[in-house]
Amino acid sequence: MHLCRFDDDRLGFVRDGRVFDITHMVEPSEREPVLAAAGMAAAFSDRDLSRLKSLAAGDVCLHSPIRMPSKIFAAPDNYRAHAAEMQADPVASFGRKPVPLDQAGLFLKAAGSLVGPSHGVVRRFPSRRTDYEVELVVIIGSEASDVPSSRALDIVAGYSIGLDITVRGTEDRSFRKSLDSYTVVGPWMTPASSIADLGSLSMTLKLNGEIKQHTRLDDMITSVSGLIAYASAFARLRPGDMIFTGTPAGVGPIRGGDTLLAQIDMIGEMQVSVRDHVVETR
Repeated sequence: MHLCRFDDDRLGFVRDGRVFDITHMVEPSEREPVLAAAGMAAAFSDRDLSRLKSLAAGDVCLHSPIRMPSKIFAAPDNYRAHAAEMQADPVASFGRKPVPLDQAGLFLKAAGSLVGPSHGVVRRFPSRRTDYEVELVVIIGSEASDVPSSRALDIVAGYSIGLDITVRGTEDRSFRKSLDSYTVVGPWMTPASSIADLGSLSMTLKLNGEIKQHTRLDDMITSVSGLIAYASAFARLRPGDMIFTGTPAGVGPIRGGDTLLAQIDMIGEMQVSVRDHVVETR
């Protein structure tokens, strides 16, 4: 069972293509209602679900499962094939050389750039190359600092699919990846307890129906546990914080009118439309 935020900031369980409304079961004051409801999912029976109002998942507006994380970390060049393709493509990399995590560090994406799949991507600069990057997103469930890699997965609430949208250029990486709508997360959160072996999962991105990226998650250079441990050594992680874990080879440009379909085994898939920014006139 997955957990989502939908429509007018409502909360739902997702199963078999339907969204079951559980908004009334969580205190309105909860900062991150998806996290507050995560412990309830396993205890729900088919009979419990049958008593809830439900809608087809395709009929609701899906938001990011997390409202406003305090931090969104992201791992650069965390798949070997992607690091190689960036090194071989001076147009995309602008001469930047991939370096190991202990030298490059993680980078930050602005929380204000976060949207759900139903919002879509608004390409800010149509004249500049803007790329898709599909990633597994880790959602932190409890506050922690200096977490050893051996216990890092204990603080994970769940996983989502992410699109790290990137405008190519010479500006700082965090700046180029933090434009409005350039951090897409969804379509929901899958509880960590429901995924026994992350490395066995496959991740795919299709652009207008054509496969552009595909990998198994065990091809990461630094594992999910290693990324959590590294991040927690630099900052106290808080519930709702996110870690984008890197993208595989196959990144490429998007244009207004494109449709992206991102999929990860056991989590699901999210369809995201791309439109061009319209300059506001006063």
